[in-house]
Amino acid sequence: MDKQEQIKIIQEDFKNAQSILTAIGDETRQIILLVLMESDCKNGMRVGEITAKTHLSRPAVSHQLKILKDIGIVKMREEGTKNFYYINVSEKLNVLKKLVVDIEHLMKSTM
Repeated sequence: MDKQEQIKIIQEDFKNAQSILTAIGDETRQIILLVLMESDCKNGMRVGEITAKTHLSRPAVSHQLKILKDIGIVKMREEGTKNFYYINVSEKLNVLKKLVVDIEHLMKSTM
């Protein structure tokens, strides 16, 4: 594969990762993700718990969780009337991994 083909692949990788990079690029969402990582990832956390740990307002946490949920980085589990949020990075993480691997491959081939 020549350099131009590799660059086209990387352009497509960037396009595929754009919404993920935008979502995780926000400092408030990073804080929420870090709090979710500290929790028991299987059970998740409720908005009130996240609010307490982040010192953000409940509406702010809910808004940021919606963005992360819409992009697929966070999932929600319902238990009766309670909603528990947890990280779901496996699929989205693979998009970012592909981007990094393709860039590494290009860089190694040009050295």
